[in-house]
Amino acid sequence: MDKITLSGMFPQEICQALGLKQGFRGRQIFQWISKGTDDFNLMTNLDRQTRELLSEKSQVYSSRVSKVLKDPDGTIKLQIKLRDGRAIETVLLTDREGRKTACVSCQAGCAMGCAFCKTGTLGLGRNLDAGEIVEEFLYLEKEAGTLDNIVFMGMGEPMQNLEAIRKSVEILSSQDGRKLGTRRITVSTCGLTRGIYDLADNGPKVRLAVSLTTADPELRETLMPVTRGNPLPELREAIRYYIEKSGKRVTLEAALLSGKNTGPESAERMIEFARGLDVYINLIPWNPVDGLPFTSPSAQECRDFVSRLEKAGLNVSMRTRRGTTIGGACGQLGKSSGDEG
Repeated sequence: MDKITLSGMFPQEICQALGLKQGFRGRQIFQWISKGTDDFNLMTNLDRQTRELLSEKSQVYSSRVSKVLKDPDGTIKLQIKLRDGRAIETVLLTDREGRKTACVSCQAGCAMGCAFCKTGTLGLGRNLDAGEIVEEFLYLEKEAGTLDNIVFMGMGEPMQNLEAIRKSVEILSSQDGRKLGTRRITVSTCGLTRGIYDLADNGPKVRLAVSLTTADPELRETLMPVTRGNPLPELREAIRYYIEKSGKRVTLEAALLSGKNTGPESAERMIEFARGLDVYINLIPWNPVDGLPFTSPSAQECRDFVSRLEKAGLNVSMRTRRGTTIGGACGQLGKSSGDEG
């Protein structure tokens, strides 16, 4: 008999699944899980009969960590084997102030096919369920202690799996459990406008990041096929709508590719796209991926690009490279099978 997995359940769902008549038992179990406890015998405020029932019929996680990789800069990447043999990767990032951020995946693989991203070469395996997403976060906390933020910027396109993301966010932000504030949660998209409107109208009230990369329509369509069904004018309008509806500033992200989107014309197009929007621009020097025909920009290319945007009055930052020695940097995640190693 397959055991019931509890990681993606609310207290009332735990009670229903296990036939527990006392509602407070579901809350107790939920609280233990949110603390990272996966051994029912350690749930000391449960009576023996309940612990035995849990052991017989349920499990906390459906996935398992198959490999832990650590970069000298403090970045940690976990390779996680899912119940069906597929695999994903999730990353812990630590900034200069010591804040810890979980960069989690929402799909095994990705269907978007962005030309500069390793995950895009895999194709889509399947969506993750809410429990599998929660497990990523809890596994990272087991490895690194209490985390401050979560970003849906790992493998997959979040707007194609919004319902699972909604439930995982609700579980992690629950006052009965982990209590992670939604202002500490960011959902990223490569530009699916329908999803942006959905998120604006139906929540959760999280921060939004949009992978723009370039505001040149022809170049963006080449680099990011999603542009064909989500042209830049429609994407810009969706971003404007999200800003007005949520009251939150949106982050525009751009992977800088040497000789592709770093020149003066590319800067001017980005300036024009961002003009009049309450946005913050986060630039990311492209992280090398074997087999992809791009080059990381020079330091001078990056400085010149930043300077042009800043002179136009835009808020800009250049992200520091982290996790490159373990393939844990932006665009480098690519584990697709559960084979060890």
